[in-house]
Amino acid sequence: MVALALDIGATKFAAALVDSTGAPEKPRRVAVPESGVWAACRELLSTAAAGETVTAVGIGSAGPVDVTAGVCGPLNIPEWADGFPVVDAVRKVFPAAEIRFALDGACLALAEHRLGAARGATNALCLTVSSGIGGGIISDGRVVMGRTGNAGHVGHIVVPGNEEPCACGGFGCVEAVGSGKSAVRWARRQGWEGETGVELAQAARDGEPLAMEALARAGAAIGTAVASAAALLDTDLVVIGGGFAQSGEPLWQPLRAAALGHARLRFLRELRVVPSELTDQATLRGAALLVGG
Repeated sequence: MVALALDIGATKFAAALVDSTGAPEKPRRVAVPESGVWAACRELLSTAAAGETVTAVGIGSAGPVDVTAGVCGPLNIPEWADGFPVVDAVRKVFPAAEIRFALDGACLALAEHRLGAARGATNALCLTVSSGIGGGIISDGRVVMGRTGNAGHVGHIVVPGNEEPCACGGFGCVEAVGSGKSAVRWARRQGWEGETGVELAQAARDGEPLAMEALARAGAAIGTAVASAAALLDTDLVVIGGGFAQSGEPLWQPLRAAALGHARLRFLRELRVVPSELTDQATLRGAALLVGG
């Protein structure tokens, strides 16, 4: 079997052949363009396949998704926001391939449970904090998919005290406050002149007050949502990965403080909030496990 893994993120696509151990081999990445999105993805897939006859493809996509219909609709990809038939499109590229498709958060949870910080856990919540915020649930030792495949899509938990408009059409979602893109947008409204979440995180680590405030605001929102989700799921472990989650203590200190400050119920007293061991490759690793593990 020749398997390929595809990660559809909010700002980038990543793809790789899956090696004999079930891991992605030499991942290739491309930024998501403003238009011609599928053309860019198709070219990446063809390049990653390296001329091989691919017989299986694992796809992890930012949500929302409809796994039964094979459709993804990432809110941060406007061209696809109303739904793109990604499974059918990939099948046209690899007509002989079996295709397995899941929410990026489910792939994250699968990878963390098999390989990362949730190894051996019976129950856990896994979050990806990047340009958006997503997640996946491990319950009774299994990744939960839900009715449409969106179980664990925690980016749209509403955070009290915030009325930021969200791309979903609602207000106050944790994604609209705590994601990298949202933190940058807020900081720029306050006069910060940088462009990216990476720059914002570095400025915060360097002690720039406005950047530190932006990350503290984002971290507190994420931590509040974490406490709510942990109470709902009755879990004592939350694993957080994704690019923006690597921002360091300016994000993590307020995140942990908010999570533990709100997790006051007796069954949450042992709550642990830990970083991913797989960093920004977790979703691609999970997509590889869909077909190679």
